[in-house]
Amino acid sequence: MRLTALLLAALLSSISRATAAEPIEPEAPANPPDLFTSPAKVRLLRIALYEGPGSGAAGVTHVANRARQLPGTTVTLLKPEEVGTRSLAEFDVIIFSGGSGSGQSKAIGDTGRAKVREFVAGGGGYLGICAGAYLACAGFNWGLGILNARTVSNKWQRGRGMMRIQLTEAGHGLFGTVKEPFTIRYANGPIIKPLGRTDLPPYEVAAVFRTEIAQNGTPVGVMIDSPAVVRAPFGKGRVLIISPHSEDTPGLENFVPLALAWLGAPRGLD
Repeated sequence: MRLTALLLAALLSSISRATAAEPIEPEAPANPPDLFTSPAKVRLLRIALYEGPGSGAAGVTHVANRARQLPGTTVTLLKPEEVGTRSLAEFDVIIFSGGSGSGQSKAIGDTGRAKVREFVAGGGGYLGICAGAYLACAGFNWGLGILNARTVSNKWQRGRGMMRIQLTEAGHGLFGTVKEPFTIRYANGPIIKPLGRTDLPPYEVAAVFRTEIAQNGTPVGVMIDSPAVVRAPFGKGRVLIISPHSEDTPGLENFVPLALAWLGAPRGLD
């Protein structure tokens, strides 16, 4: 009995030490319903949404549902081979959602990447979410090269959780005057910094991270105040990337529609 009691005491002490060393992070506060209002006076948009290797089925569905909130909008799912063979000029905006940026790049190939670049340069809009944000960056040899950005580290598996982000003044012009930080789902999205290429315009930061997750040996202290949403011109077109996932975060249902409204508006930064 004495041995059992000693073993039990040791076990309880071990649990107590582990609990003290690894405090549970409090959950991020929930967003109020409809934190962002739906865009007004949006022209009818024709949207192409990539569906194939490197994109998650659930993510494609969520993004398609958000895009279809815009009255009269059509969403066409494009297979990898269609990106390179179909005329993208029949669309106003192309979207690459979450999954794997390098996987998406490999699937569409050199021809597909060239077609997307040509589409945006000619006046189209590009929305990249998480993996699609990685894909836009010019800092990867497999990227589209339409955003003058690179990641701060090649260690990208920062983790998943509910983060807090906050709009900048430029973000207010895109999404509205939500001044306080709000909660958004994050899943290993890119943490970027300027690449500094002189042949590409700089990006403008629309939202920044206010909290951080840094698992799996990823660098600590680089996420807070780094860009969560940026926009930039590319040729005659527009690029907007969202590192985290608004499309399936409660209260942020209008975030993607607002992004699409800007991407589909007459060209030239506001």
